Amino acid sequence: MLRMLIRQDISQYDLSSVKHMTTAGEALNPEVYRIFEKNTGLQILEGFGQSESTMIVGNLMGAPHKIGSMGKPAPIYKVDIVDPDGNPVNTGEVGEIVVDIREGIPAGLAVEYYNDPEKTEETWHDGFYHTGDTAWRDEDGYYWYVGRVDDVIKSSGYRIGPFEIESVIMELPYVLECGVSAAPDEVRGQVVKASIVLTEGKQPSEELKKEIQDYVKKHTAPYKYPRIIVFRDSLPKTASGKIRRNQL
Repeated sequence: MLRMLIRQDISQYDLSSVKHMTTAGEALNPEVYRIFEKNTGLQILEGFGQSESTMIVGNLMGAPHKIGSMGKPAPIYKVDIVDPDGNPVNTGEVGEIVVDIREGIPAGLAVEYYNDPEKTEETWHDGFYHTGDTAWRDEDGYYWYVGRVDDVIKSSGYRIGPFEIESVIMELPYVLECGVSAAPDEVRGQVVKASIVLTEGKQPSEELKKEIQDYVKKHTAPYKYPRIIVFRDSLPKTASGKIRRNQL
């Protein structure tokens, strides 16, 4: 919805009664945030939660806000980032977000899946609920989203988060939407694939593909650039607006 709003002239509307905007469901692209804030003067408060919980991590009104981050853990939760063996990772390292309720707080997190003990055991273990989402934490305690555990691209031994690449590509003014996924590769195991919807009037071409690849190389580690680029009319999404990466 925000992507559509930033491409409309909303200066004709009186937004004086609106104090802030809250987003969730899909990680917020930093460029979308910047444009929306510039056009409206409103602060966007991004939150991360799941059906099994309320908001686990989020930005709060009046608190310092790092654009692109999910914010800090909500006070009711114990939150950590762990490696595949369940060990806490260091600051700046990517791992899975795990969460539990702080002692003495009665609610805020589910305890099991109805009639599904195997799924329950797989998700609740080692004293934590395992979210299946990956992130890293900076030195100030802010969490930065990377992607679903299954979405992380493993290329030549490197682990690449789709959201990072999507955020860079979305900085280009002629990109309306972008979804990044893994494509199989005989040498590297997997490579980055970018599925892109262009703005109206912009035509796909081999030159445009190279321009996008060069832009990503310039703004991230060179090995993260999309070796495959596909232009599409639209991206497959869930009912809640999340990109279906397994269909890209």
